[in-house]
Amino acid sequence: MQFLTFIGFTALVAIISYYKTRNTEDSSSDGYFLGGRSLTAGVIAGSLLLTNLSTEQIVGLNGSAYQSGLSVMVWETLAAIAMVVTAMFLLPRYLKGGLTTVPGFLAKRFDVTTKTLTSVLFLTGYVVVLLPVILYSGSLAISGMFDVPELLGVTHTQSIWICVWGIGIIGSIYAVFGGLKAVAVSDSINAVGLLIGGILIPIFGLLMIGDGSILDGLNTLTTENPEKFKSMGGPADPVPFYTIFTGMMLVQLFYWGTNQQIIQRALGAKDLKEGQKGLLLASFIKILGPIIVVLPGLIAYHIFEGNLESADSAYPELVREVLPTAWVGFFAAVLFGAILSSFNSVLNSSVTLFGIDVYKQHINKDADEKTVVKYGKTFGVILAIAAMFIAPLIANAGSLFDYLQEINGIYSIPIFSIIIVGYLTKRVPALAAKVGLLSGCLLYILSQFIMQPYFVNKALESAKTAGVTDEVALALVETQAYPHFLDVMAILFALNVLIMLIIGKLKPREEAYVQEYTKQVDITPWKYTKQTGIAICVVVIGVYIYFA
Repeated sequence: MQFLTFIGFTALVAIISYYKTRNTEDSSSDGYFLGGRSLTAGVIAGSLLLTNLSTEQIVGLNGSAYQSGLSVMVWETLAAIAMVVTAMFLLPRYLKGGLTTVPGFLAKRFDVTTKTLTSVLFLTGYVVVLLPVILYSGSLAISGMFDVPELLGVTHTQSIWICVWGIGIIGSIYAVFGGLKAVAVSDSINAVGLLIGGILIPIFGLLMIGDGSILDGLNTLTTENPEKFKSMGGPADPVPFYTIFTGMMLVQLFYWGTNQQIIQRALGAKDLKEGQKGLLLASFIKILGPIIVVLPGLIAYHIFEGNLESADSAYPELVREVLPTAWVGFFAAVLFGAILSSFNSVLNSSVTLFGIDVYKQHINKDADEKTVVKYGKTFGVILAIAAMFIAPLIANAGSLFDYLQEINGIYSIPIFSIIIVGYLTKRVPALAAKVGLLSGCLLYILSQFIMQPYFVNKALESAKTAGVTDEVALALVETQAYPHFLDVMAILFALNVLIMLIIGKLKPREEAYVQEYTKQVDITPWKYTKQTGIAICVVVIGVYIYFA
C-alpha cells in the first residue's frame, strides 16, 4: 500500500508536468534554459523553496537542531533577508541585462575569460560536491524508508547504488529533456506536498508529547528543554550568533542572489514584478522553514531523551515513530520529489552554464540556438552519469550538511566578491576579477584544509597534555583553536574586495562600465517591494528577539 501511494503521487506529478509543458518551445536558449521567460510568482516561489529544500537539509539541519537546539534556524531565517536583498538589488540588474546565466554578466562587465573561469568553478562544485551529495543523501532516505535491502534482498551498499541510479535517471529526464519549465512546474507541485508532509511530522510529534493536544505538547517541549530554545548560538554551537554579522550573511547572499542553481528560477520571470513577488513570497514562507527543518529535531530530542547514537538519525527515527502507516507512501513520494528537485535543478543549471558559457563561447561560436541546446543536453547526460558513479563513493564523507557548507566556500566567496564589485564599481578591470577569483579560492583552501587542521591538532594535543579529558571541554578547545569557517569567509571577502579595488585604482578600465537595458522583459518594479521587504526583515528580527 505504501509503495502504491508513492508510485501514484510520483506519477501524478510527472503527468501534470508533461501536460503543463508539452507546448513549451524549448529549441531556443530562452525557451529551454529559462522556460521562455514566462515564469510567474507562484511557480518561482515554489521552485525556489523546493530547489533549496532537500534531504541533506531536512535530515542535516534537524540533526543539528537535535544536537545544538534552535540556534541553527539561522540557515532558514537569514535566507529570508537575503532573498529580500536579491529582489530589491540584484534581480532588477539581472533582468535589465537580459541574463541567462550569472557568469554572462561577468563577460560584459569584465571579459570572457572571467566568465569562463566562473562557469568552470560553478560546474566543478556541482559535479564533485553538490550532485553526488544530493544523490547519496536522497538514496539513504529512500532506502531506509522502504527498507530496500530487505525488499529486494540486497546489501545496504547495493541498495544505495540502486536508489542513486533510480533518482539520477528520473531526475535527468526532467532536467535534461524537459528544460527549466518542466523542473519548475514539478517543483511547484512537490512544494505543496512537502509543505503538507513536512508540517505533519512536527504536528504528530507534538500530539504524541501532549497526549493528543498540540498546545500541551509544545508547552511540555519548551518547559522541559529550555536550553534547546535559544535563538543565539554559543561559541561551541555549529553557528555562533556573532557569525550572522560576519560570513553567514555573505553565504546567504551568494546562495540566493548569485548561485546559478537558485537564481535561474528568477531569471526566467515573465517580468520584474513577477520575479520580485516570487522571491518575496518564497522569503516569507522561508521564515516558517524551521517548523520543517528545526522543530522535528527538537521534538526528537525530547521523545528519544537525547539517547540516539547519531544526531543525523533524529529525523528518520522521528518519522518512523510518529507518522501513521497510511501516510508513509505519500511522505516518501514528497521526499522523493524534494530529492529530484535539487538534483534536476543543479543539473539544469549545469547544462545552462555549459551550453551558453562554454560550448557557444569556446567550442562552436557559430552554433545556432538549437545546436547549443542539443549539446547542452548531451553534456547534461554525461554529467548525470558521472554524478551517479561518484555518489555511492562518498559514504564516508562525514556530516554531509557541514561538508557541503564548508566545501562550497572554495568558490562561493570569490564569485560573490567579483559580482558585487562588478555591479558597485565602474572602472575595476578584468585583471582584478581574475586575481580575485584565483586568490579567493587558493587562500580559502590554504586556510581550511592546511592551516586549520594544523592549529586544531596542536591545540588538542596541548589540552590533552595538560590533562583535559572532558569531551565538552575538548570540543570548546577545538572551536576556539581557529576562526569559524564563516569568519574566514568574511575575512577573505573583505581581502578580495580590497585587492580588486587596489588593482582598479592602479590599473583602471579605460572606459567606465555602463549596463545596457536589453528590453527582453519589462523591468518596472512591483510597487510594494520595499514595504514587503521591510515587513519580512522586521518579522525575522522579531523571531530572534522572542527566542533570545
